[in-house]
Amino acid sequence: MNYILTSEEMREADKYTIERLATPSLYLMEKAGQALADEAERLAPRGKIVCVCGGGNNGGDGFVCARILFKRGRDVVALYVAEKSSSECEINRAEFEMLGGKVKKELPSGKISLIVDCLFGTGFKGELEGKFEEIAQAVNACKQKGVKVLSADIPSGVNGDNGLAARSAIKADETFCLGEYKAGVFVGDGPDFSGKVRKTDIGITLPRLQEDENAYAYLADRAYVRELLPKRKRNSHKGTYGKTAIVGGSARYSGAPYLSAIAALRGGAGYVCLFLPEKILPAYYLRAPELLLEGISKGAQIVFEEENFEKLLSFDSVAFGMGAGISAEICKGAAYLIENYEGKLILDADALNSLAKYQKEGLEPLFARKKCEILITPHVKEFSRLTDLTPTEISASGLSASKPFAKRMGITVLLKNAVSVITNGEKTTVNITGTSAQAKAGSGDVLSGLIASLCAEGLSVFDGAALGAYLAGKAAEYAVNSTGEYSLLASDTASRLGEAFLRLATEDTNDDGNGE
Repeated sequence: MNYILTSEEMREADKYTIERLATPSLYLMEKAGQALADEAERLAPRGKIVCVCGGGNNGGDGFVCARILFKRGRDVVALYVAEKSSSECEINRAEFEMLGGKVKKELPSGKISLIVDCLFGTGFKGELEGKFEEIAQAVNACKQKGVKVLSADIPSGVNGDNGLAARSAIKADETFCLGEYKAGVFVGDGPDFSGKVRKTDIGITLPRLQEDENAYAYLADRAYVRELLPKRKRNSHKGTYGKTAIVGGSARYSGAPYLSAIAALRGGAGYVCLFLPEKILPAYYLRAPELLLEGISKGAQIVFEEENFEKLLSFDSVAFGMGAGISAEICKGAAYLIENYEGKLILDADALNSLAKYQKEGLEPLFARKKCEILITPHVKEFSRLTDLTPTEISASGLSASKPFAKRMGITVLLKNAVSVITNGEKTTVNITGTSAQAKAGSGDVLSGLIASLCAEGLSVFDGAALGAYLAGKAAEYAVNSTGEYSLLASDTASRLGEAFLRLATEDTNDDGNGE
């Protein structure tokens, strides 16, 4: 399992390894510096290397890296401007200088091949100031001229918990996480500043795993989600793989449920039935001959009628809300399903917006009456409406934004942003596949339909969300190779889901982009 740690969790693990397991801190620093040196040589086989060192233990890692590179005969210089150092950092600075290594206060002139950023670690918060901002600006100026930048743990100036970047934060070509992945490289501004993210084991033990295997967030990477793929048997029939219902649509948003239904068909469910307002139903005839079509109410908008919503109760999974419009009727439909449906319910888009606006008694009493597994798939603004948290507060919370809400409501939340954070309040996984091209209408509809299909095949809503988010992200990545990031359509993503399934099931190479 590839774990993702907050700054506090990493400090706790460091302390446990050093104090309880009696592992010398200088030994861990030596391992970290060795790993950085190896990575630096991989990125820059020749030319000058500059290690930018702060005064903390990240700076100590940088001095070890510089010393090892110096002993290998590389042209290496350390840059150091901190006014005070940790004892470990000072020891390794002295060892570097004793060997004849040069420590400077500003970037050297002449051609540089690589800068190793060890200025600040995961504990950084706020803004870079004074000489530290000047150094970061100088590093970024070098990067613009073609110098590669390798950051240790997290780019300096990026918050280790929520990924929020200072105005002059360093932009890395690669970030090398020492021990475990750090939350800040994946959330907020982190992906834009971290470049390619890799990690290495340096011997740090995670203490909470001894009592709880779900104590830390973890990456929904290829190895993890591949185990979730529903198994297909030769001796089977369409009933083997479940029935899913897609319920949504309105005169204004007629395309959203169609995208969900197409993704559900691609997801492997045996039956996919699209329920629509009767007035827009004719527009769907033969658009996808594999779809079952049925009216959910008269007119061009969904109106709640119990006898029509009863039809949904026999399905293995139901996705509700895509393109439905915000109304008290949609709220009634969502509440009915929560209280009466016993399968796997995915609430998306206007089902969530309608609940936020019209569910007067609040969500907690309603979810307390649930009979089904529930997944909600909000983006940040939709989650803000459900919780009364501001988008800024949600972003500042990093990986923990949705966990208390999920636990309190007894549901699973897939919070959509630059990455997808999936939590049921007890365990949390993070999907990092995908592209900025998915920041376009329809992408969430594809995701919801795909997840509904996977859940109809037998996955829990948590596992369906993890696998679905991974596959939708990979399908978008494959499609972007043909369309580019500007021109990708949600229907392009749906059309490449088959390739995403095929490559996940049959290829042994890892193309997650996380360096594992």
